[in-house]
Amino acid sequence: MNEGYGALARRVQLVRALLVLPLLLLLMLAWSAVTRAATPAPGPTAAPAKTILVMGDSLSAGYGLAASQGWVSLAALRLRETRPAWRLVNASVSGETTAGGASRIGGELQRLRPAVVVIELGANDGLRGLDLSRSRANLDQMIRASNGAGARVLLVGMHLPPNFGPQYTRGFDAMYQDLAKAHRVAFLPFLLAPISADRRNFQADNMHPVAAVQGKLRDHVWPALLPLLD
Repeated sequence: MNEGYGALARRVQLVRALLVLPLLLLLMLAWSAVTRAATPAPGPTAAPAKTILVMGDSLSAGYGLAASQGWVSLAALRLRETRPAWRLVNASVSGETTAGGASRIGGELQRLRPAVVVIELGANDGLRGLDLSRSRANLDQMIRASNGAGARVLLVGMHLPPNFGPQYTRGFDAMYQDLAKAHRVAFLPFLLAPISADRRNFQADNMHPVAAVQGKLRDHVWPALLPLLD
C-alpha cells in the first residue's frame, strides 16, 4: 500500500517536472534575448593619436613657470580642443644644447614614433659662443633622423644679441636658414619675435619670457605648425 502510494507520488512529481521544464527553457531564452538587446554593440576602435614631439631648451621647457603655463603646454591644450587626433609631447630640457638634442633624438623617435618633430635648439650654443659648425652638424643630424623616421620637421630659430659680434650673429642666423632650405623643412626664424622688443615680457634674467606672454609665443608658432598636421 505504502509502496504503491510512493510510486504514484514519484510519477506525479515526474509529470510536474516535465511540464515545468519547457516553461523554464522559454524563460531562459527570453532573458537571453533581453540581455543581448540591452548590451551595446562594440563601436569601432579609436585610432591612436598622432604625436608631435618638441625638442627644445628652457624656452620650450617653460623655465620659471608652472607646468601648464609654457607655450608648449598651451599649444597642447589647443590641440586637444581643435585637433583631438593629435597629442603633443614636450621633451624639452632647460640648458639643452644642440649636442644634447642630437644625442637624445634617436631614443625619442624610437619611443614615441612622432609624425611631427619641432626642433627649438641652438640658443644655448650661441650664448656659450660654441663653434657654429658643430651646432649646425648637430641640428642637421636631428633633422635627418626625424625625416628618416618618417616625421615632418618644424625648425625654430633664434637670434643673438649684437654684443656677440656681427660675424658670429650673422653666422648664427644663417645656420637655421641654410638648414631649413637644404632639408626643405618648415621654418620659423625667431621664436621670440612677438615679444623681444619689450623688456617687461621677460623674467628678471632678461632671457626667459614671463607667463603672461606665453600665449603670444604659442600663437606665433601655431601657423607654422598647423600645415604639418594635414
